[in-house]
Amino acid sequence: MPPDAPDAPEAGAALTGPLTGQAAHFRALESLYRSAPVNALFPSRLEITGPGVSRIRFDVDARLFHAAGAAHGTIYFKMLDDAAFYAANSLVSDRFLLTTAFNVHLTRPLGLGPVVAEGRWLSGHRRVYVAEARLIDGQGDEVARGTGTFARSRVALASLPGYAG
Repeated sequence: MPPDAPDAPEAGAALTGPLTGQAAHFRALESLYRSAPVNALFPSRLEITGPGVSRIRFDVDARLFHAAGAAHGTIYFKMLDDAAFYAANSLVSDRFLLTTAFNVHLTRPLGLGPVVAEGRWLSGHRRVYVAEARLIDGQGDEVARGTGTFARSRVALASLPGYAG
């Protein structure tokens, strides 16, 4: 784990009071995701499941289709980027990260139904992070994969209105 990652709570520790450390950071990132105006256009739910790991659940409906009747690439990119971004930002407790590059590989058409974007940190700490994500459809098949680089910005997470418990 990178040196600036928040401390992990003890395994099996009861959560009886206000969240602190890593757990508080994860919940604050989830709040930040919910507060982003773009997510009103793409209803979805983020879960930070551990250091360097995220999951976004969403449903594809016909409003997201291109003319040939499958999900438009916009939804692939958005969910892959978000999942990889939040996996990386889960390891940075003081600054908002910025996507500096992102590669997407579309492997199957995405139709109607539930989809999960799974993100995970691969490498990097201090200034630049590398993370990947994959989209899994309702049948359990991988339909896309993406890898991105994310750099620390000058924006303090604590300064963002959505970053709260």
